[in-house]
Amino acid sequence: MLKPNLPLIRRRLHFKALSWTLRILDKPGLMKQPLETELLIAAARRRARLNNFGDETFREPLRRLLDYCESQARLNTIGKLALTQDILQLLINRLQIQRDRHNWPRISKEAIVAPLFILGLPRTGTTLLHGLLAQDHDAFSTPTTWEVMFPSPPPSLGQKGRIKRAKRRLDCFHLLAPEFQKIHPPSADHPQECIAIMSHTFMSDQFGAMYNIPAYESWLKRQDKRPVYQFHRQFLQHLQYGRPARRFVLKAPHHMLSTEALFATYPDALVVQTHREPLEILPSAASLTTVLRSVFCDFVDPAAIGNEITKFWEDALEKFLAARKALRQDAVFDVEYSDLVRNPIGVLRKIYNWLGRDLSCDVELRIRIYLEANSPSKYGRHSYNLAAFDMDPVNLSERFGQWPGTRRLH
Repeated sequence: MLKPNLPLIRRRLHFKALSWTLRILDKPGLMKQPLETELLIAAARRRARLNNFGDETFREPLRRLLDYCESQARLNTIGKLALTQDILQLLINRLQIQRDRHNWPRISKEAIVAPLFILGLPRTGTTLLHGLLAQDHDAFSTPTTWEVMFPSPPPSLGQKGRIKRAKRRLDCFHLLAPEFQKIHPPSADHPQECIAIMSHTFMSDQFGAMYNIPAYESWLKRQDKRPVYQFHRQFLQHLQYGRPARRFVLKAPHHMLSTEALFATYPDALVVQTHREPLEILPSAASLTTVLRSVFCDFVDPAAIGNEITKFWEDALEKFLAARKALRQDAVFDVEYSDLVRNPIGVLRKIYNWLGRDLSCDVELRIRIYLEANSPSKYGRHSYNLAAFDMDPVNLSERFGQWPGTRRLH
């Protein structure tokens, strides 16, 4: 049965946050109009004062996303506000990135060498590991939230208030979804996931996490993701321009669904796969999706989300493990979640050794400071259980226990 969450949503709304959002979105007058591709494209061009998108293959994915959100997502007012604002900003970013590549042609010459991708089922420590490796500023580059949110001009030219803009956006979201911080606390200067970069192509699982759009997710699974990763590479070139070239450390569990496209774009890529007991991660992932969607829709069905999450990640794991067999063995490094939580420095030393590097004392100190400042209980404990999402532990064990992918492979 669908459970109404409108009273909870209303209690969470803060007048200033809502006023800020309405003020931003009322400028193009889009809230009075249907969600249509051409209207949003025209509004983005007016706001950016630019016309050239360069490659416009994004139009069909955008049209499908809007159509499915209109027909399936049951967006409330906040949902339509968020979707409209996000799409406008993504379109503006595309316009500005295209302008920047024209103004600074050397952006397209930037070499992205042997990037390191962290992947695994959700809630397996990918975010923690990403944050820890990001502390080694001399060895690695990690896209931060503000850079992905507002990438133009290239960050090497100065942030010009963009960090403050990103913080305001995140503060607004925190007010709307305070429980989300307990699960996945975002920060303007912390590393950002690749799905936020890929959202600029409108072919990203980020939209399916935020909105209940099963037809979009089904369509997305059938698409060739190579154009998405080609844009991803261009985005990394943009972030690297004017900076010393360092190995990018990137992260998204959803890379498991697109291994072929990833390695077609980055043949020299390396992968760290994280592992954790499925009975622990699946209800946590379902809880995250439930909290997120509850902001944008007045009705959620936790049992349906539990079934959706289970099937989605079951398929993703099966697909990745099949693709992994074709990869060279030294291209993948396995990390157990329990090891990472118990002895993060020890795990990092092993990763550094695999990469042919040494973990310096200075970097180790920065990592220890980061761990102390970002404890799991900083924003309160995240509580969840299998029963809340109608998950059967026996069924889950049978479905996920058939693969070695939930444990260390080598």
